[in-house]
Amino acid sequence: MRTRGGPVTNSSGGVPCTPDREVPGLIVKFGDYPLHHGGVGAIRSLGRIGVPMYAITEDRHTPAAVSRYLTGAFPWRTTGAEDPGYLIDGLLRIGRRIGRPTVLIPTDEEAAVLIAEHQRELSETDFGGFLFPRVDAALPRRLASKEGLHELCVEHGLSSPASACPQSQDDIEKYAATASFPVVAKNREAFQRREQPAVAGTTRIDSAHGLRELARDWGERPGVILQEYLPREQAEDWVVHAYFDENSAPLALFTGVKVRSWPPHAGMTARAYVVDNPELADLAARFIKEIGFTGIIDLDLRFDRRDGQYKLLDFNPRMGAQFRLFESETGIDVVRAMHLHLTGREVPEGDQRAGHRYVVENIDLPALIAYRRSGYLTPHAPARASGTEFAWFAADDMKPFFTMLARFIRPGAIHLYQLWRTSRRGSTGN
Repeated sequence: MRTRGGPVTNSSGGVPCTPDREVPGLIVKFGDYPLHHGGVGAIRSLGRIGVPMYAITEDRHTPAAVSRYLTGAFPWRTTGAEDPGYLIDGLLRIGRRIGRPTVLIPTDEEAAVLIAEHQRELSETDFGGFLFPRVDAALPRRLASKEGLHELCVEHGLSSPASACPQSQDDIEKYAATASFPVVAKNREAFQRREQPAVAGTTRIDSAHGLRELARDWGERPGVILQEYLPREQAEDWVVHAYFDENSAPLALFTGVKVRSWPPHAGMTARAYVVDNPELADLAARFIKEIGFTGIIDLDLRFDRRDGQYKLLDFNPRMGAQFRLFESETGIDVVRAMHLHLTGREVPEGDQRAGHRYVVENIDLPALIAYRRSGYLTPHAPARASGTEFAWFAADDMKPFFTMLARFIRPGAIHLYQLWRTSRRGSTGN
């Protein structure tokens, strides 16, 4: 894959790309998830090339808050379910404290949707306004919704798992009577995880009886989507990260293969490799062009060996937590591409670093144990990595790593154990 743009430069070993260092970046996150390596990665990525970085944090002792590349933290506890007006007012107060135009970098769907749906309020301000990709205001919410994404895939001929969105308990009963099991249940809307989720996560259901038992707690209007189960022994997980300009043209586009995730086969990337996949890159670029999206994307797809199709599982209309897996030979990742583009700079062209590896230290070890027991293989993963990017450990910025350890060990171990028990009961799938 190649990034598109101006002259080839190099941010790590040669002449660095030249960002506008007068325009800071702000990590925007809503909800209580202090151990978010994606935010730390974005702070390091732009901070290393001289861009002042700010972040919304749960408190002053999160890994992001202690990074040497952070100019300032704004402690603000939110759930993501607050009234939009309250969140917008809070963002504007932060903008006034920064005092100049600032690039917004959302790390969750709530933040991405809020920015898209309140573009005028966030851009027309007394401090010069926030900078962000201008997108159809309704599109990020639809893409973040499992139901909305499936509808868009059907409309544009992109393969996705066969799905049903039951609207009542009667619909559940009809589905149970005709479906081929196992199936997978997911929360229909992205924001349900902060409010009243129907399921704790991607949940495999092995029988009609199991579906009926689980559905008792879903109420008269079940907030789930039921999808075909894609057997992991017949599949391979791929990711696409990219940044698209106002014409929905890719200024940076990368492809890679996911080797392990946590919870197993259904959660956050624990280990992945950069792998060139022109077919997948073309598929993603055509879909983005057809729906007219602008900005950063993080896609999860599963290649189904039974029919040779890449099936889109998730569309995150924002920076993905593992985006630092991908960097071009000219030093461009999707966050740098966005900052350069929004500040009127050219995005240097260059090939992606094929064979590079990304490891999330605190979840990769339990994932390794789970995957060895499952026998899952990733044929396209390189036998040896050309280089490794760690999510937390960085020789030039050690405090986030030690802060992660301090906050993770006890509660993290308990959480991982609970997830492990859940996965052992069979709640894995697409």
